[in-house]
Amino acid sequence: MSSQDIPEENLPHEQAAAHGAAGGGTAVTPHGAGSADPFADPGLPAHKPRIQDIDEAAAKRSERTVAFLFTLSMLATVGFIACYVIFPIDKIVYIFPFGHVSALNFSLGLTLGIALFCIGAGAVHWARTLMSDAEVADDRHPIEASPEVKAQVMADWRAGNEESGFGRRKLIRNTMFGAMALVPLSGVVLLRDLGPLPEKKLRSTLWAKGKQLINMNTNEPLRPEDITVGSLVFASPEGLDPHAHDWQIQMGKAALMLVRIKPEDIKDKRELDWSHDGIVAFSKVCTHVGCPISLYEQQTHHVLCPCHQSTFDLSDGARVIFGPAGHPLPQLKIGVNAEGNLEALGDFEEPVGAAFWERG
Repeated sequence: MSSQDIPEENLPHEQAAAHGAAGGGTAVTPHGAGSADPFADPGLPAHKPRIQDIDEAAAKRSERTVAFLFTLSMLATVGFIACYVIFPIDKIVYIFPFGHVSALNFSLGLTLGIALFCIGAGAVHWARTLMSDAEVADDRHPIEASPEVKAQVMADWRAGNEESGFGRRKLIRNTMFGAMALVPLSGVVLLRDLGPLPEKKLRSTLWAKGKQLINMNTNEPLRPEDITVGSLVFASPEGLDPHAHDWQIQMGKAALMLVRIKPEDIKDKRELDWSHDGIVAFSKVCTHVGCPISLYEQQTHHVLCPCHQSTFDLSDGARVIFGPAGHPLPQLKIGVNAEGNLEALGDFEEPVGAAFWERG
C-alpha cells in the first residue's frame, strides 16, 4: 500500500494534530515544516519491581530453585559416567515410545541432556529473578573507548557483580561451580570410545605352534600332497570360526598363502629351513597398505599385489623387487604333524601387513 492509499486521518502528523486539538495542546505539524519529529523516541516504560526485589523470602526461593537445578546437573553428570561404566555397548532395551534402543546410547543422551539443560535453566532463572532487570539506554559511541568510558564500564561491571549477588549468594555460586566443573568429565570418559589399547595385538596373530593349516576353500586340513608345484593355496589357522564377530580382524592378520617351489630353486637359506619339502608359507597381506595378494606367476615365483603393483619374490625370502612396499612378506615356519597334516611351528616373527610404523 502506498502513502497515497492511507487515509489522511491515519497519517502520523494528522493523528498528532487531532490529539493536540482534543487535548488543548500544541498540534504537531508535518515533518520538515519546523516541527518536532513525529517519530520521536518514546522512551522506556516505567520499571516495575519483581516480587524477588521486594520480598527476600521470594528471593530465597529463587535462590534454592537455581541451586537445585545446578545440583541436579551435577547428579546427572555423575549418572552419565555411571551409565558409561554400567551398560555394555551391545545391550538393547525396550523403551516406550522409542522401541528397542541401545541402553548405553539412551542413558548417555538422557543424562547428558539433563546435565546441560539444568545448567542453562539455572542460569536463565538466576538472571530473570535475582539479577537486576533495570533497562538502561546507552547512546552509541566511537569504537575506541575514552578513559571515562573505560572507567564507566568497570564501574558498571562492579555494579552488575554486586547486583547479581554472586558474592553474597554462596549457595548459588558454589553449586554453579560444581555443575560446571563436573560436566567436562563427561567428555573425558568419552575417550574410551577411541577403542581399547592395542597392547601387543598388532604384533601377533592366531598362528601358534601345533595349529593346523586349513584350506580356505574346503575347510579341511592341508596335506603336503594337496599343494603341487606352481599352485597357490590360501590357508587359515585351525579353530578360526568364520561366524565369530572378530573373524575379519583375525583373518586380516592371519591370512596365509602357500606355494610349492623346488627346493633347489629357493635362494634364501632361512626360507628353505622354514619350509617343508619346498612348501613355503607367507603372509597374504601386502606390506604396503595391507591389500590381499592373490596374483602368482609360477615361472618366476613372483606374487603381485593388485592394488599398487608391489611385487615380491617368493623364492628369495619374499623380498620386494618392485613397487612401493617397504618390507618383505613375513614367513610362517611350517612342518607336518603326526596325522600328516601341515601345521605351524610358531607365529610370524614380525608384524604382518602395512609397514606398522616401520615395525618399531
